[in-house]
Amino acid sequence: MMRDGPTGGRGAAYGVRSTGRRQVCLSPRILFDVQHLYYLPQFLPVFEALKARGVEARFCLHRNPQALDQLQAVVREAPWPFDLVEPEQVPSYHAQARADWIVFGNHCKHLEALPSGTRTALLYHGIGVKACYYDAALALMDVRFVEGPYRLRELQARFPEARFVDVGFPKLDPLFRGARPAPGGRPVVLYAPTFYPSSIELLPDRWPEAFGDCELILKPHFFSLTAKAYRHQRRRLEGWAERYAHVTLASGPGDLSLVPHMARADVLVSEASSALFEFAALDRPVVWLDFFKLRWTYRGPLRFRFNRRMDRTILQYADVAAHAARPVDLAPVVRGELERPEARSEARRRITSELIGPVDGLASERVADVLWAEGGH
Repeated sequence: MMRDGPTGGRGAAYGVRSTGRRQVCLSPRILFDVQHLYYLPQFLPVFEALKARGVEARFCLHRNPQALDQLQAVVREAPWPFDLVEPEQVPSYHAQARADWIVFGNHCKHLEALPSGTRTALLYHGIGVKACYYDAALALMDVRFVEGPYRLRELQARFPEARFVDVGFPKLDPLFRGARPAPGGRPVVLYAPTFYPSSIELLPDRWPEAFGDCELILKPHFFSLTAKAYRHQRRRLEGWAERYAHVTLASGPGDLSLVPHMARADVLVSEASSALFEFAALDRPVVWLDFFKLRWTYRGPLRFRFNRRMDRTILQYADVAAHAARPVDLAPVVRGELERPEARSEARRRITSELIGPVDGLASERVADVLWAEGGH
């Protein structure tokens, strides 16, 4: 199944003008491959940067059956051109598109089947805290955009023949352009747990009561809200939002991105996740949860599987945050960070320089520079 977005036919969407006898490419033809909707916040700033240059780009949205409600809500309001494509039809769609560039948010299994004139770029969807960030398959594209000098060194050392370009983290560009919490009012605590391994299952039923004088926003990973495997997490989150007036579950169509909630928050709480380092880049306090529930196949003598899954080198940046070792520690640790938000500022700035790179709000422009300069058949 393919369906056109608001710009009409597919041919018109790629910046091609008919001259009667032949077609002339006016600009690079860019296709963003959106395997999961939560890739969009990383892609959209680049799309806007390309649009400002007169480049017409398009989004290939995978029709994920577990996220149909979210997909339908997004496409109803989407101001950008898209096609909704069945997952099994994505390879043929990519081949027929004959784009100059396809930008991916993760690996692609059919790179070799793409047309010879189509180049590929990886704009990874998060700041990797799992070992899969270094998968060899992610270095097979024509260029991989990376965030910060540490990742650049690590990737170049592992894959010396691949091409990497340090650009920063486009998702955060809107925040680096000036968004800050409004002064006064109740403190805003943003709980942004990942889906696995997650702290959601280990928090006490009544834990929001310790934050009764705060605004508590629950912004879980997309999979916690959509995947059947994590429906028990969804039930817990919904229960807290229904029970407590000061708790909001960010699960609506307008809550796809964490960015607007980060703009408002005074402190972010998460496990070792991309969200934690993204928020620290704003030089605001983060609380790193060291407690989480592991599947039984990752516990005890099998814990080596968990260690292998995670990027253990990320632990060298543990001082970016205050740590809560147990659920009972959460409230006092958060209170401490709210009272002394500047305490870890130096560490946050140092680590942001390594893991995020430039914080000038121009990461998306640097990505667009490469796609623009090297586009066109």
